[in-house]
Parts: sequence; structure tokens; C-alpha cells
Amino acid sequence: MLTVFALADIPEIGSGDDLQAIIARSAGNQLQDGDILAITSKVVSKAEGRIVASADREAAITTETVRIVATKTHASGQTRIVENRLGIVGAAAGVDASNTPEGTVLLLPTDPDASAARIRRGLEGVFNIRLGVIITDTLGRAWREGQTDVAIGGSGVRLLTDLRGTLDGHGRTLDVTAPAVGDEIAGAAELVKGKSAGLPVAVIRGLAHLLDPAAPGARVLIRDPEADMFRLGTDEAWAQGYEEGRANHANK
Repeated sequence: MLTVFALADIPEIGSGDDLQAIIARSAGNQLQDGDILAITSKVVSKAEGRIVASADREAAITTETVRIVATKTHASGQTRIVENRLGIVGAAAGVDASNTPEGTVLLLPTDPDASAARIRRGLEGVFNIRLGVIITDTLGRAWREGQTDVAIGGSGVRLLTDLRGTLDGHGRTLDVTAPAVGDEIAGAAELVKGKSAGLPVAVIRGLAHLLDPAAPGARVLIRDPEADMFRLGTDEAWAQGYEEGRANHANK
């Protein structure tokens, strides 16, 4: 049976706070062997001091951007879809101006996988049980309206289940099936954490079979550029194709 619940009584997190100790106090005797914790990236960033002074959020986005995927201008301004330093493609490079002091913005953790590993090891030491930890953030999806939480960091839990080469219920070989269980867990956790309820940590119980201390982190969920069919936005792809066409014509 799958059970998902949020931990209560986690205070506002500040720079330098011991997040692992705070989670341990909040959990009390609620954790069991095989549980997975889904932790909102915002509290990890706050504890790690990723709050930076910036009167201009756009400038912070530029700093965190590795590659511009698409730019869309609309009545209320401009939305930039970019690849950030973690390899994640999304709006605004993960720079967040909500729930932070005026004149500041919140950046994503520098290394969410390392953050997840540090928290997992600390909690396993406190409770003497096996745990998995996932760091989550909110992203939009191509082709789909709305947003959902996804895994941007992880430790001790398999985030991608590769079923390629196995057989379906009719004996046919599966060629591409690889459930992104890390994202599915993050989405389930968001249902109990909410966006403004002050519940940044959820416990997922019933998926102990996914625990693996040697499992790779969330980078496993980032698609290789060679396999990315949507690497550029429509306008950017058209412009690139136009310039390549001009260059090829000039070289003839």
C-alpha cells in the first residue's frame, strides 16, 4: 500500500540552518525503514544560503542560464525557457522570487544530488533505518498545461526504472518504456505538501523496493542532447535553420 503524508512543525528555514536536524525533530518516531522523503528545493536552498540580493530577477536568471531554449513575449512581459547550470530545462532557470525577502531571489541548490545524499546519510544515522531522499522543484511540461513537481536531486532511491527489453502482458518486448518514478514520487508528494501550506517535506511509504544506496542521482532524468527532439523553441529553431540554409547556399 502506498501512503503519502507531510511532516508538520517545520519552521521557516534560514541560511546555515541544520535542515537534517530540523527534519529529524519534525519526524520524531514517524519514519520507518524503506521510507522516501521528498523535500522542496526551496528549503534546501535557504539552508544552503542560496538567497542572493537582486533587485532585478531577470539579471539573476541570466546569470544562472547556460543555454536559451525559447523566449516568449506576452502582455505581462517575457518568459524565458532556458537550460540552467544543473542541466534542467524550464522557465526562469529555477530562479524564485516568491517567499523571499524583498530585494532578494532564491536560486536552486548548487548540487541537489549532494544535498539529498547529505540529508539521507544524516537521517539514516539518527534513526538507524534505510531511507531515500528526493529534492523536488516545480516545472511546466511541454504539450501540457499546468505545472507539477519533479525530482531535481536524489540519493538512495532509483529515480528511473528502465523496463526496456522486458515483456509486456502480451509477451511483446518493451522498447522505450522507462517510468520516471522520481518525478512520479515528487508529484505525489506535492499533493500533500501544497504550495503555501508551510509543509516542505513529505514521506512516501510503500516503495521500499526502489531504495538503492548506489542509485545515480537526478541527472539520470535529464535527456541527452542527441536524443532531445525539442532542444529549441519554434522561433529559435526556425532562425537556426534559416541561418544554416544561408550558410550552405553561400558555400555552394
